[in-house]
Amino acid sequence: MKSIAVIGGGITGVTTAYALRKSGYAVTLFEQNRYPAMETSFANGGQLSASNAEVWNHWSTVFKGLKWMLRPDAPLLVNPRPSWHKLSWFAEFMANIAHYKANTIETARLAIAARQHLFSWAEAEGIDFDLRREGILHIYRNKADFDHAAAVTKLLAQGGLNRRAVTPQEMRSIEPTLAGTFYGGFYTEDDATGDIHKFTNGLAEAAQRRGVRMCFGQEILTLASDGRQATVITRGESGEQATSFDGVVICAGVGSRRFAAQLGDRVNVYPVKGYSITVNLSDEASRAAAPTVSLLDDETKLVTSRLGADRFRVAGTAEFNGFNRDIRADRIRPLIEWVNQCFPGVNTRQVVPWAGLRPMMPSMLPRVGTGRRPNVFYNTGHGHLGWTLSAVTAHLVSEQIAAQHPVTDQAVEGFTAA
Repeated sequence: MKSIAVIGGGITGVTTAYALRKSGYAVTLFEQNRYPAMETSFANGGQLSASNAEVWNHWSTVFKGLKWMLRPDAPLLVNPRPSWHKLSWFAEFMANIAHYKANTIETARLAIAARQHLFSWAEAEGIDFDLRREGILHIYRNKADFDHAAAVTKLLAQGGLNRRAVTPQEMRSIEPTLAGTFYGGFYTEDDATGDIHKFTNGLAEAAQRRGVRMCFGQEILTLASDGRQATVITRGESGEQATSFDGVVICAGVGSRRFAAQLGDRVNVYPVKGYSITVNLSDEASRAAAPTVSLLDDETKLVTSRLGADRFRVAGTAEFNGFNRDIRADRIRPLIEWVNQCFPGVNTRQVVPWAGLRPMMPSMLPRVGTGRRPNVFYNTGHGHLGWTLSAVTAHLVSEQIAAQHPVTDQAVEGFTAA
């Protein structure tokens, strides 16, 4: 049985470890935090959204970013202070505008394929993660944005997604609690929502039961590979330790760029900060006034998820500000005001703010596959769709590893053939 190290204990690392164990590998997962899903996978928007597969590489994104640079509450905010990392990322982002259509179609295709794996794993392992399969409703306040969405819908259809236009009257039939004046919407019935933190922890427990070794509280100091053996040097409570494996998979989110450089690869992940609030629905009136269908507001770039009966998650915005993890009041305030405007019956006295760093590639497509050395693999850079794409990219990277480094005995107790 071949040994594989997985670097990172967020949604991507845990799904990768699970998929590799399912394929018969001896898997060890390393995570710097004491528990899984404590960073970007802690409190995201909750959407499993193939309908949000449109990549950002579009001239309209560039123009909006320039227009919003002086607005601290803007949906997209760029710190103008230059750095080589930021400049190189934006240069590659601009170069990928030419691939906008192809990359949007490919992202939709991947997102649809991911559903099958994620739902089947959750069912097989009995994971409760507040799953709601009630679709996602995109809402638009003007004709120009609605018309752009109609064009996007045609691209998504080429990736296999069924998304239909709805009138303002139909929107209120789909989600009666929504207040405001809207031009129209698009509804994707097959999309879903759930709690990423609960799912990741549940799958991590399942992977551990299946034989994955979980090493939490381990700072990764150095990664190295000679093409045959990969070495992971960590520091934990017992000091520094070097462990060798037959291969390694980098699933380290915004830390992937640093680890790739140690291994002789270039993975130009940039940290893009997003914010969320979790509204505790502590009274019956708030529970009745909060939506059950997930929403995406195109104008504000905010998404929502109802997590169980008593939690309502609102998330979004994009902030290019390096590795800054500060939770800024001027970035949280628009989220609370949006709830007050769109769902006035919801009590927003009990709101929990959060911020996390999305690992984004300039193409908006994740990096999945081999590095320069044949035993180094990557599954990282999922951006704002890590929750949506994680299961399929974990499956894909496990297939690539199996093709290049097959195990002789693939029987794993409790697993059936994929």
